Amino acid sequence: MTSIGILGTGRVGSGLAAKLAATGHHVVLGGRSPTNGTATPTPTGDTNPRISFADQRTTARTADIVINATPGDSTLDRLTELRTELAGKILVDVSNATRDVDGLPGDLCYPGSSLAERLQAALPDTRVVKTLNTMLFMVMTAPDILATPPTVYVSGDDEQAKKTVTGLLGELGWQDAWIEDLGDITTARATEAMILVVPHILRRRGFKPFAVSLAR
Repeated sequence: MTSIGILGTGRVGSGLAAKLAATGHHVVLGGRSPTNGTATPTPTGDTNPRISFADQRTTARTADIVINATPGDSTLDRLTELRTELAGKILVDVSNATRDVDGLPGDLCYPGSSLAERLQAALPDTRVVKTLNTMLFMVMTAPDILATPPTVYVSGDDEQAKKTVTGLLGELGWQDAWIEDLGDITTARATEAMILVVPHILRRRGFKPFAVSLAR
């Protein structure tokens, strides 16, 4: 069992918390405001004793692995303030940094770079791994709902950290054949750019589960 902290309590963070808690991990959901609680409802409305709630600083400090599920356009400032708490930790970044238009992703905040690269530069004592950012949120925890096998991409400088994150992906339902290790953290700029296709797909197809996948 690993203690996992999730920064962000929206659909992405809550969905990941429910699935990871179901596999046996203790999960702390970190919100902006200090809140005390020993359990929080799952998306089905049940209370899971393996999920607790705290402020983001406490979440980052007490977890073994931290998942960033905060809005990408404000993530860098937010997490830079947690540099001390995140030191020595694995930070799994699942966010995309975009300037939204009408509620959908628009221009990238860091063209020619990526949020993951900026995080790694700002947090040199933290091992940043980018993944799960090329799909709608429901696919993150249930990849088998798609008609064709999806792909999840992994980017990061630390091989052991990527191995640990790959293990978590397996617990979320991702088969080994669906996991594509792209290499170091600079490869995250490619997967973050994939977000630009999302608004066009949503406008044409509606809000249906999909992932930007690699066909072989």
